[in-house]
Amino acid sequence: MCSGRVDLGFVLRAFYKGIDGVFIGACRLNECNYITQGNYHALRVTHICKKLLEYMGINPDRVRIEFMSSGEGTRFARVVADFTKKIRELGPLGEGDGLDKDTMSVKLKAALSIVPYIRLAETERLRLPKMPEDQYEEFFASEEGQRLFEELIGERLSIAQIMILLKERAMSTAEIAQKLGLSPSRVSKYLSNSSKMGLVRYDMDQKRFAHA
Repeated sequence: MCSGRVDLGFVLRAFYKGIDGVFIGACRLNECNYITQGNYHALRVTHICKKLLEYMGINPDRVRIEFMSSGEGTRFARVVADFTKKIRELGPLGEGDGLDKDTMSVKLKAALSIVPYIRLAETERLRLPKMPEDQYEEFFASEEGQRLFEELIGERLSIAQIMILLKERAMSTAEIAQKLGLSPSRVSKYLSNSSKMGLVRYDMDQKRFAHA
């Protein structure tokens, strides 16, 4: 299967079902077997996924992409062994990241819910030109890359997490912040924006925010 078929939803769903790590193997950049250069798409998806995991408090090393030819069996075996060793060192998903099972489920469920939006953002704002792999890494680690991620994805992901929590029960700003590992000021900002959109309401009796 061409690595261009790799979808962010596939990777996140694997984590949601409890997989501890995801490895993506692709043909070498500029050596696409199908002339579609789908491996560049897989590279973007991998970096976006890493940013998502990091934002959610999950070690981004749990997902890895490697480029190699079909004739590099020895290298493939070495890379997979190295990745397996790394995942064992990180420990089980959630537990190894300092997140309880319920919180992990909320975060990944929220990420899955905004995958269609992320696909659109990737197509319109994050479709980088073909360039060396290290330049992709530099962009996503740069101040501009961080700003774009927060603007396009970060806030929407946080609001999606808050909506899932509030569907279960009404919560205060402090309770949400503690549950999601966000600062109270950021949660307050997201709640304010969500309230303007009619997504949440403030319950005066409980003195807590509730799903609208």
